[in-house]
Amino acid sequence: MITLYLKHPLETFRDVVLHPVCGVLLAVFLLSAPVELEGQPAPQVFEAKPAPVETRQFGDLAEGPYDRLVLRNVMIIPGHGGPPTGPHDILIEGNVITDIQNFNPVAMERARQAGEPIDRLDGDRVIEGDGKYVMPGMFDLHHHVRTEPIPLEYTYYLKLAHGVTTTVPATDGRFDQVAADHEAAERYETLAPRMFPIWGWGTGVEATRAELEDPSLATEFAQQMVDQGARVVSVGGLAWNPELFRAVCEAVWEAGGTTTVHLPPSTNAVVNAVDAARKGVTFIEHHYAYAESALPRATQDFPRNYDYNNEQHRFREAGRVWEEAGWNPENRERLLNDVADSLVHYGVTMLPTRVVYEANRDILRAQALPWHDRYTHQALIDWSVPSQEWHGAYHWDWTHDDEESWRYAFDLWAQLIYQFNKRGGRVAMGTDDNYIWATAGFSNIRELQLVRESGMHSLEVLRAATLNSAETLREPHLGLVREGYLADLILVDGNPAENFRHMYSFGAIRMADDGGMYRSQGIVHTIKDGVVIENERLMEEVARMVAASREGANPLITEVPFTPERP
Repeated sequence: MITLYLKHPLETFRDVVLHPVCGVLLAVFLLSAPVELEGQPAPQVFEAKPAPVETRQFGDLAEGPYDRLVLRNVMIIPGHGGPPTGPHDILIEGNVITDIQNFNPVAMERARQAGEPIDRLDGDRVIEGDGKYVMPGMFDLHHHVRTEPIPLEYTYYLKLAHGVTTTVPATDGRFDQVAADHEAAERYETLAPRMFPIWGWGTGVEATRAELEDPSLATEFAQQMVDQGARVVSVGGLAWNPELFRAVCEAVWEAGGTTTVHLPPSTNAVVNAVDAARKGVTFIEHHYAYAESALPRATQDFPRNYDYNNEQHRFREAGRVWEEAGWNPENRERLLNDVADSLVHYGVTMLPTRVVYEANRDILRAQALPWHDRYTHQALIDWSVPSQEWHGAYHWDWTHDDEESWRYAFDLWAQLIYQFNKRGGRVAMGTDDNYIWATAGFSNIRELQLVRESGMHSLEVLRAATLNSAETLREPHLGLVREGYLADLILVDGNPAENFRHMYSFGAIRMADDGGMYRSQGIVHTIKDGVVIENERLMEEVARMVAASREGANPLITEVPFTPERP
């Protein structure tokens, strides 16, 4: 077996300790400095204290925060991977969870019969949970807001209605507006998730191209960016230069930010997934460069006429490279052992975004998803229909062989995710919607199902979407249902650990005691920063936006055989 990382950390530690000079210096260092594991944030102490609040109305969509908001009689999924517990009462003061009390119905009934006082949490607003489930608000560490004519509120509302309270948007040319909406939401002036938009390397820095590509200046520029508010810096465009890639990853981390990378096939021969992890990137998006890391050479077997800018070439071969890695037993062994071990060793976070690629293994399914008609904006449909004009619209002449390549890719990719997670790696959550028939919000719930395909336990998947993602983003006050944490929560009609579909806006089909069928209510309320959102109203607003977008639209080539006349 070939080991891809250079030396086990315990071996390095032993060598240093046994060196007569280094041993003394190490002892002094350990006594004077906090210990930080490679690739992991140093422990952070967080104590949230409620501040006086002014309750705001957001039309009929939401209200809050409150001096005292109480969620009664709820089951809690804590977010750290543990099972549901309860029932509990939860007290939120302003935007902070300040008290969680166990509510034992048997003990309460005995006290009532004995005439003893029943001490229950009370507040300005009390929401009776009636056995519903509370879990942390979810994260989406990579998605797109797309451009006009899609309103930004379209994506904000779909994310919130499906339980996503924190996002890392690729802003598609709308950076200033997204950043302004985040700040307005923090001041309770508008309704939007907590957003940390992706910054390209050098954004906000006055420097020449040559200066931005000088590794010795990375520390200076990274600090300038973080000081201006950068939390997530994309480094995919730096993968052509390994020295610069490492310098930027290390500099952004030291300045307090994080780095994300989409490793394009055009530069995987220079920096693959293991290389990126070794050089200190915080998280790796998508599926690229994992299979390539297991090949016995620096590049996959591209067809000789391959053109990265030809999206049919790009996405067809992105599926086939997994066959190249998996069909050869040595490559497969290397992928599921050495590559998995190395990724864990270097502390990188894996961000699969499987949902945006699901169309590749079954394009007709993707085009026929039941929510498209009412909730997918017309522009997203226009931009997903096969066309050479739009990114991600490459499904013409898409064959059964292409779908089989991607079915195989999904299976082997899932096995890598499983091995990475099993060995202690951190899987986080992202979707890369609104692209390739993947509609915001709905895709977040589907992503949970697709990560579950890897073999991870449902509670591990929920941890990926909550605590793991909070840790990846270096947000120590989010990701758990716990006293002292910010009140980013979701109240679900049904147990998400039992069935992720309970979190769709349309709920899941259930059978009543009398044998009749009904739907659960989905996420009844998303609570973001103590603001209680009426999720059903959000979806009504989304439906209104979509209906307006359809006015005057003609059936497209994907629709003509099935809807020859659109009302």
